[in-house]
This record gives sequence, C-alpha cells and structure tokens, in this order.
Amino acid sequence: MLELVIKALLAYMLGSVNGALLVGRLYGGVDIRKTGSGNAGGTNAFRTQGSVFALNTVVIDVGKGFLPAWILPGLLLPGLVSTSELDLMIGPALYGAAAVLGHCYPLWHGFRGGKGAATMIGAYIALAPILLLPVLLAWVVVLLLFGYVGVATMGAGLAAPVYMLLMGLQDSQMPLFAFTASCAVFLVFTHRSNIQRLREGTEHCMFPRALLRKKS
Repeated sequence: MLELVIKALLAYMLGSVNGALLVGRLYGGVDIRKTGSGNAGGTNAFRTQGSVFALNTVVIDVGKGFLPAWILPGLLLPGLVSTSELDLMIGPALYGAAAVLGHCYPLWHGFRGGKGAATMIGAYIALAPILLLPVLLAWVVVLLLFGYVGVATMGAGLAAPVYMLLMGLQDSQMPLFAFTASCAVFLVFTHRSNIQRLREGTEHCMFPRALLRKKS
C-alpha cells in the first residue's frame, strides 16, 4: 500500500508541472491565468497565445498523463525487491488519476491549473489507446453540433466509460472503467465555469456555424 501512495504522489507532482505556465516562462513570463478565460490549459493557450504556444502546452500536458501511467506500474522503488499485485492491477489508473489531479490543482502553481482533458488523454494513451477513437470522435461531433469546446470536452469525457459499457466490461477492466467514469464526472466539475457562462450566454463559441447552435 505504501508503494501505491508514494507512486501516486510522484504522479501528482509530475502532473503539477503545468504545460501552459512552463511554456509561458520560456516566452518571457507569460501567465495565461491572467488572460482570456484564466484557465491554464491548451484551449486558453490557443486563444490568447497562438498555435505554437498551445501545441507545446498540449504536448507537455499529454506527456505528463502518459508517463506516470506507463512507467510507474512495475517500477521498483528503492528498498523494494518486487512490486505488489495491486501496483500492477490498479496502479496504472491510479497514477493517471493522480496526474490529472496534479494538473488541475498543481502543487507548484498555487493549486490553480487547467481542467484536466489533455492529461486525461495522455493517461488513456498509456492505459487503453483504443479509447482515443470514441473520445476524439465524440469531441468532433459535439463541437460540430454545438460549437463550444467546453461542451465538446465534457462529451468526450463521457464517451470513454459509455464505450467501455457498450463493449462489455471484464473484471480486469474495472480499474480502467472507474478511472474513465471518474474523469467524466471530474471534467464536468472542472468545466463548471463554462457551464455558468453557457447559462449566461457569454461562453466563447469556437465554431459559430455549429448545426444546433441558436442563431442570434
């Protein structure tokens, strides 16, 4: 159990390295939390700083979700002669979740981070790359229908656990399913400001010609 806690803390600390804020320092001290929506994530980076800044941000944020879920399970810590069965069974999903939590509430940046989507994608790449298909498809479809990135991201988060349920769950997949379901709920929570702006009619629309968007 101690092994799981230590590795989860390592994953959290890696997740706390925020891509947008790190790239911002390389760009002369840009803090995108003070511009646009105030969110330290890829979408706000793209809107306020451009595509190159946003691409670098997303690469970092995806990578820090991938690395803990891929490397930490099975990794021998100093003083251990073998890894536990729990480490191999639930570790990948646990460490991915810890990285997502670190991204949203980063230790190094005053617990003000992004919304978790890119880091979640990185964890999915490590845990089950097949999930990228329904997730990305849902994101594109919802964006084309409604025009809002936040809504598309929440829809994409929901797509992963729904896909797993439709495909049929095996006992060995329960940790992964718990992770995807938790991410779906967590993405709604981290997008609560987007939901509020949608209600107020002030949310930025990325795709104004969306099929189901109300025309003013």
